[in-house]
Amino acid sequence: MQTLGLVGPDAAALAERLVPRLDGRVATVEPLPDRGEDASRPAAPGLAPGSAAAGAFGVGPDGSWVGAGEDRSLADTLDTLAPEYDYALLVGFPEADVPAVVVGGDEGDDSPTGEVLGRVPDAGGADLGDLTERLDATEPHVTLESLVRRVKASPRAERAGAIATFTGRVRAKDDDGDPRTTALAFETYEGVADDRMETIRTELTDRAGVEEVLLHHRTGVVPDGEDIVFVVVLAGHRGEAFRAVEDGINRLKDEVPIFKKETTVEDEFWVHDRDG
Repeated sequence: MQTLGLVGPDAAALAERLVPRLDGRVATVEPLPDRGEDASRPAAPGLAPGSAAAGAFGVGPDGSWVGAGEDRSLADTLDTLAPEYDYALLVGFPEADVPAVVVGGDEGDDSPTGEVLGRVPDAGGADLGDLTERLDATEPHVTLESLVRRVKASPRAERAGAIATFTGRVRAKDDDGDPRTTALAFETYEGVADDRMETIRTELTDRAGVEEVLLHHRTGVVPDGEDIVFVVVLAGHRGEAFRAVEDGINRLKDEVPIFKKETTVEDEFWVHDRDG
């Protein structure tokens, strides 16, 4: 799922213009007002004040639905949207670490945390074609669930009786006495890592009994506890699926040029320098 932040006075208007130009299912996310200390106000439309329910949903016979709750962060929301949508437009979240466009206002106002793809004076002044190309070139928001959904949608899925997955995550420490790792940062040679992963994916998919393989490795800074890498295999039987998952992650680590910098509470270093 491609994710874009829109910040500034004219952000909502640009979102309205951009949605029909995007090729796929689009979700928009907007901030709700802070209840502050007034617990009598509902956390979200549709959730009654004082309700003991953590969430409330309505579903219509035509597939329409609405939902409300008070137990979800922006990050949780993006993870929920990723399997279902191709794009997410975050309107009015300058703190979100996602690619962003500033719409209107003075430079410095609503300065976003993520990479700034552009600044436009107003919604009407945005080049939607150029913006769409820039958005499609950014790293997508990928979750294990979104990859599993993709392999289930494969035209070869009817031949498969197994899905096996591997998830690698940032480990805070190896032993109790180790300094805590707060984050890992990953860098790649542009294009080379993608080509190597595609070669691995193709060779694994060509195996007898393997129907589909997906690999994804995040780049940039990944905090401790978050997911780094996924391998998902769709296969005829569990044996082929498990073998392909294990070979997939082993080959990815051995053959794909991905460089890792570790930040601990005491130090910061490139892992290949320490290993060497």
